[in-house]
Amino acid sequence: MTTSDATHTDELLFTVEGGIARLTLNRPQARNALTFGMYQGLIDACARIEAEGRVKALVIAGAGEKAFAAGTDIAQFRSFTSAQDAIDYERFMDRVMGALERLSVPTIAAIAGACTGGGAAIAAACDLRLATRDARLGFPIARTLGNCLSLGNLRRLSALIGPARVKDMIFTARLVGAEEALAIGLVGEVVTDAEALAARATELATLVAGHAPLTLRATKEGLRRLQDTDDAGQDHLGQDHSGQDRPGDDLIRLCYTSADFREGMEAFLAKRPPAWTGR
Repeated sequence: MTTSDATHTDELLFTVEGGIARLTLNRPQARNALTFGMYQGLIDACARIEAEGRVKALVIAGAGEKAFAAGTDIAQFRSFTSAQDAIDYERFMDRVMGALERLSVPTIAAIAGACTGGGAAIAAACDLRLATRDARLGFPIARTLGNCLSLGNLRRLSALIGPARVKDMIFTARLVGAEEALAIGLVGEVVTDAEALAARATELATLVAGHAPLTLRATKEGLRRLQDTDDAGQDHLGQDHSGQDRPGDDLIRLCYTSADFREGMEAFLAKRPPAWTGR
């Protein structure tokens, strides 16, 4: 891959330039409603980023100005004939969101217009969220399809805004406006319009891409583990079965034994910018 590389399909646009990857959901005529192929494309893009090791931040956006993504394309559900179809779908969705959560680089959702259902789930799985003033976010499934969210998606939303607000959003089936989303922590910043959104997303991606990658990776993974509980309430903090390791010790070792940690110390003492390598 070169410094500027692009992959284009009918439904997804994936570009990389200067260490910043951009994934655009590209069905503006359908308000970027997601097909199963688009969801798989997101998983594939995350795998590509990890395999190539050159991307330092990922920005996800929707084509056009009307929607980030208006959920899963309803036509995708016409083939469902059994409960197992529904379970398989939600497990697939958990794989999609899990790919974003486990991606070792920061992810930024740049939200313009409607961001609902599966689109809102993708945004919630990202590390940072920016929105335009006309953005609307939510899961109006109680007045549309009558389906439900997986425990993984409920856990993720609850971690962001708390269970009471999750109930309010889903029970009332309302969409949350940008200013309310900012106030409750669903998004981190609101900008004026789509043009300002694209510029701010690039600025923010460039900022985080210039920081210590192992620090960002350890923070992201540590928080993911803290939230990742199974049905029995037991955590998955990576504790060694021998009892020698405490949860999270592997992340401490990752950072403190790295060349980047030595570089950070030397750069700080020499009063110069550090040259991070991610090793």
